[in-house]
Amino acid sequence: MPAAAALSTRERLIESARFLFWERGFAGTSMAELLAHAQVNSGSFYHFFDSKEALLRAVLEGYLELLRPMVVSPAFASARKPLERIFAILAGYRQRILATDSKYGCPLGRLALEIDPENAPAHALIAENFQGWIGAVRECLDEMKPALPPRTNLDDLASFVLVVMEGGVMLSRSYRSVEPFDRAVAQLREHFRLLLGAGTRGKSSRALR
Repeated sequence: MPAAAALSTRERLIESARFLFWERGFAGTSMAELLAHAQVNSGSFYHFFDSKEALLRAVLEGYLELLRPMVVSPAFASARKPLERIFAILAGYRQRILATDSKYGCPLGRLALEIDPENAPAHALIAENFQGWIGAVRECLDEMKPALPPRTNLDDLASFVLVVMEGGVMLSRSYRSVEPFDRAVAQLREHFRLLLGAGTRGKSSRALR
């Protein structure tokens, strides 16, 4: 988290909420804890946000803004081939798992499970965040399309990659080990190997007709 003095009051509140909601959950973070962490008083809070839920929405909007520069762009810059870019995104989550002694939990995944289903605005923003993640993977799959079987549903495949990441992170947190994440990613790589092999065979058989 950036130094408090370098941030505006509003930014401090959002940064503190982002950290505390990830560490303790939305319901598990009290207003007193939030104000103390951000080093602001209640008057300052209500100057910017009319409720804790409004602050939650600001946090989720911030995740949307950070997805490309913090997650996608570094992964894409580290690999040239589209398939390896997908696995570079996953490798970034593996690093987070290792850096937290396998206590890392996807902040969006945690909020998706915790936030009341009736809180439609928050869930809409969570879904938009997930869709942005899926869209980044879909960009890679679009480049790979000629090598994949012709009936491959790229949107479904991109969603499947997200499911592997979220499930792997959750299991690693529960087992306190990166091994479940590694196993899930290994199976995803095998799935791509089989898909690409089927795509190559399909092109060969069509060429013989």
